[in-house]
Amino acid sequence: MAWGYDGLRILTSPSYGLEDVWRSQFVFAIGRLFNLGPIGLIKLAAFFGALKLAVACICIVHIVDRFRCMVRGQPDSKILEAGLILAVIISIAAIGPAFWTHTSDLMREHTVQLLIAAVAIGLCIFERGRSAREANAEIKADVAVDKDAARAAPRDHA
Repeated sequence: MAWGYDGLRILTSPSYGLEDVWRSQFVFAIGRLFNLGPIGLIKLAAFFGALKLAVACICIVHIVDRFRCMVRGQPDSKILEAGLILAVIISIAAIGPAFWTHTSDLMREHTVQLLIAAVAIGLCIFERGRSAREANAEIKADVAVDKDAARAAPRDHA
């Protein structure tokens, strides 16, 4: 939800969050890497604000999906995985400039977000693998039953 707040703050700001030099270092660093001018920096900041807001919205959709799952069906973890992958990409993009400028507080903030997203992706992968193994075990059990049921009685040829 902090990402949603940050995304809204960036998108509603007149300068798209660039007035907060502390948190917008990665926008300036990426802009410097691609030789972006002032308009390019504003577009890049708006892009990252929209991505942060999208990650927060994806997490909200996942929470609603989990509540729906309690009533009926299985949750769709692909929604959450997409949001977490975006979170990891944004965190990696933000950690680089913090590392190069030796800003330990900013690096710590983004590293914690990166680690939380990475652990969540790992748990999603573990959950997907477990459900795939269970589905394969059910298919193998069905095939074994079908082989026995398909066995025909011996034929007598006269």
